[in-house]
Amino acid sequence: MDLISLSAENNLKKSAPLADRMRPKTLEEFVGQEKIIGKGRLLYRAIQADKLSSIILYGPPGTGKTTLAKIIANTTNMCFEQLNAVTSGVKDIREVVRESKDRLGMYNQRTILFIDEIHRFNKSQQDALLPYVENGTVILIGATTENPYFEVNKALISRSMIFKLDPLENKDIKKIILRALNDTEKGIGQFNVNLHEDALEHFINISNGDARIPLNGLELGILTTPPDEKGTITITLEVAQECVQQRALKYEKNGDEHYDTISAFIKSMRGSDPDATLYWLAKMIYAGEDPKFIARRIVICASEDVGNADPNALTLAVSAFDAVTKIGMPEGRIILAHAAVYIACAAKSNACYKGIGNALDDIKNTRTGSVPNHLKDASYKSASSLGHGKNYKYAHDYENNYVKQQYLPKELQNVKYYKPTENGYEKMIKEHLNKLQK
Repeated sequence: MDLISLSAENNLKKSAPLADRMRPKTLEEFVGQEKIIGKGRLLYRAIQADKLSSIILYGPPGTGKTTLAKIIANTTNMCFEQLNAVTSGVKDIREVVRESKDRLGMYNQRTILFIDEIHRFNKSQQDALLPYVENGTVILIGATTENPYFEVNKALISRSMIFKLDPLENKDIKKIILRALNDTEKGIGQFNVNLHEDALEHFINISNGDARIPLNGLELGILTTPPDEKGTITITLEVAQECVQQRALKYEKNGDEHYDTISAFIKSMRGSDPDATLYWLAKMIYAGEDPKFIARRIVICASEDVGNADPNALTLAVSAFDAVTKIGMPEGRIILAHAAVYIACAAKSNACYKGIGNALDDIKNTRTGSVPNHLKDASYKSASSLGHGKNYKYAHDYENNYVKQQYLPKELQNVKYYKPTENGYEKMIKEHLNKLQK
């Protein structure tokens, strides 16, 4: 590297955002993720012993995937190459592979290839990597915010170890902020900063497990707040709130968080917990989820999980879907909350859901029974000569509008598909059926 390039790189490091300057350089400096990188853990031992195999680091933004990859580069004796899947293609992969082969042949030095956002590589690009990962030409470190089991080729998955990184805990975020405040070389320790406790708590709480958010907010607060006559920069809660006004949520509409959140929402309604129902609903609304998608799930839950225990639930849910479609957001949030809380608090029964499932299983897996003659259509000319409709008993001609007769096929005459529960209105249905069938 020439002097001009070296000077440019040093200047870039000095002017880099605080979050980038504070990246740990060693395993000892790394904060959080103890379950995978704590002392004695598999990944920690592999890095320390310089015996790393291909790995994929999977987790939300700001949890340390890129940092961990660079620490590995600093710790091992391997050469480190980096590509970004957004800007790189098969040609770049081949160039790295060619250099890796030369390095291995001439110096017996292996190469780590770090690919950020590996989920953005298409199938052909991932396939181009496969033979060189398999034969050890390169040690792959892939980083992704998406579930690799959905977004990365199965062949690459089978040749890599998957490590899931979780959002950083509040104690980890606090440690990172305080480290930046006290670091005079890379951090902001050269400033005389008075960070109020409630401002610190705001930075921690709004981070949502992403260390970059509070560091960027803190740096903005320091650079834009004039010092007092003693040279002290005071970061109050109001300043902190101005610097980071809205919590960032990881919520891609086709990603894990989308499916996990709607799953939690449905299970909370099913589990009769209105508070959890409102929490997951609020998360989806805050993240910009399609309100019609939410309303559809409420309608499904009304029938699948409430059913005849409260027949009004489905009517209300369908009305809510119609109202949200006509009114839109933000007022639609009230309608969604109204319907979701009703479903959560309603008596529950999945008897209809189970009944149709069992009936469909019988249709699919057993011999389909024929319609009994007395139930067949008798309206056409030759029906009577075939015995269709003969001996059919019209229910309204009998007491209580009920008469016992065989409605199921002969082969299934004793099968019970609908088994009403003792819950809510369905208890009355059960009592009514038992009374009729005595």
